[in-house]
Order: sequence, then C-alpha cells, then structure tokens
Amino acid sequence: MSTDQPGPGSGEPPENDPFLKRPQEPPAGGGPYNGSPHGGGMGGEGAGGTPPPPGGPPPPPPGGGAPPPGGTPPPYGGDPYGGGPYADNPYGGQYGAADPLAGMPPLANRGRRLVARIIDAIVIIVPVSLIMNAIVGWVDYTSTNGSETGKQATVSGVTMLAYLIYEGLMLTSRGQTLGKMAMKIRVAMLTNGAVPAGSPGWIRAAVYTLPEIVPCCGFIFWLVNVLWCTWDKPYQQCLHDKAAKTVVVSTA
Repeated sequence: MSTDQPGPGSGEPPENDPFLKRPQEPPAGGGPYNGSPHGGGMGGEGAGGTPPPPGGPPPPPPGGGAPPPGGTPPPYGGDPYGGGPYADNPYGGQYGAADPLAGMPPLANRGRRLVARIIDAIVIIVPVSLIMNAIVGWVDYTSTNGSETGKQATVSGVTMLAYLIYEGLMLTSRGQTLGKMAMKIRVAMLTNGAVPAGSPGWIRAAVYTLPEIVPCCGFIFWLVNVLWCTWDKPYQQCLHDKAAKTVVVSTA
C-alpha cells in the first residue's frame, strides 16, 4: 500500500493525514474591520492606507441593544440579527458561513465515478457471479421456475454480500476501491475530508449494495440512488453519500 494513503482506524484523523482539508489562507491585506483593508493597524493609518474619518467611529447607542434604523450596515450586507441575504445560505449560519469543501480537492467528475463503479463490478461482481453459478448450477435468469428463482436469489445474495464486504473494507481503510484508485478519486467525510473510517464507510457501502437484493423495488431504489448525484447541489451526492455524510473528490 502506498505510504501517501491514509491508514485504517477510527476517531479523530491524524494531523499528518495528506487527505485532510487544508485551512484557507486569509485574504491579501487582511479583511475589513480587522485593521485597514490595505494593511494598516487598528485605529491608525497603515502604509499606503486611508486615514480614519474625522471624529472616529460613531458612538454606540445608549444602553446597548440594536442599532438605530439607518445605522451603518455590517460588512457584505449581512444582518447580525437573523436577516439579510445570507440567512438562507446553503452552508448555514449568518454572513455566509464557509463551504465545508473549502480546503479539499475539487469534486470528482461524474463520468469518472461511473467508470470506477464499472471497474469494481468487473473485479468483484462478475467473478463471484461466475463462481456461484458454477456451484449452484448455471442459472436460467429468464425462467420463473421455483428452483431457478431460488438459484437466482442465492447467486445475487452472495454476490451482493461479497461486494458489500469489499467496498466496506476498502472505504474504511483508505477511502478508495480499486476502481476509484484507477480513476484517481476517493470518498471523503464532508466535515473534515478524512477517510470514512468505521460506521460511515459501512453505511455508505450498505445503502449502495443491500437494496439491490430486494426484488423489483430494490432495483428502482438503486437506480434513483446512483442518479441522484446528477442533480444534487452543491455537493453532487448520491443517496448513499447523504446517508454517510460523504462526498467524492478528485485525487489527481
């Protein structure tokens, strides 16, 4: 296993994990209300900065409380009292809270995600299905005979169980299956970019795999699940991503 991949384990990810989100650099010259926008210090004029207006800032309203109508608005149009343009921003919080993906690699291309699934199917599902067919006798998938449907259920159940174990172990140990490694993408926790060790990885694998065992409606759920990322905003999550609170990002 490559030394630049995260190792197995649960709990807080190690600080040297190369896949963790990286903190964002502060804006050049500092932000407003943190000294001069051009690098000046607090309460004074910085090099090349603009001197403060005569008389200093306006005094606070008597007795505290909300500022009077017509007062100076907070920066960027935010409203510290619950309104304003950022009240319903997709990341929660006022003033437009930071995007949880900030500091992580870009989201993976949907085409690469699809090819990764095809590779995993070739690696796991096809060989296991062939082995099970050889064990139970070759299954006639067009037959509705009782013995044939029993064989179909056995082959499908064992194949999906093998895929569940494969995906669960791979995701919880390194965030990648063989297909994802080949396509240079990985699964990351939305909160911190870490490998989905422990229950998140197994939940993601189970929501993707287990519904397929259920006749008819299982396939419909699986289809909706895998197509969900084509219209999901802003993180392009499938339903198994939403259940595990994960996203798929690029490692290229």
